[in-house]
Amino acid sequence: MSKELTKKAAEMLLNGATLLSEPCPYCSGVRVMKDGHAFCSSCGREPEKKYTKQEEIPKKSKSSLEETLEKKLESLSKELEGEKIHEKQQEIIKSINSVLGTLEKIRKEQ
Repeated sequence: MSKELTKKAAEMLLNGATLLSEPCPYCSGVRVMKDGHAFCSSCGREPEKKYTKQEEIPKKSKSSLEETLEKKLESLSKELEGEKIHEKQQEIIKSINSVLGTLEKIRKEQ
């Protein structure tokens, strides 16, 4: 435990924080809670926010291009599934790879 983290935890306790019975999920250290924020006195980390059923997890909105490409992937997958000719299968797979590459670029930009 670093002295700075211990000092911060002690200051929090003096200002009305409480010790938590659950250990830190990262290092199993002692945690202190103040105003809804848990703080580990060993590693200094705060756990990621957990969403309750009442809270909605924020979602990124998809662009119309992204939605179109996802629909195209579905279409190509169905086409590949029914195709018997090897050369045509290879063409479909190339198209799928191209669409996947484009989707990856779009998602990186968002």
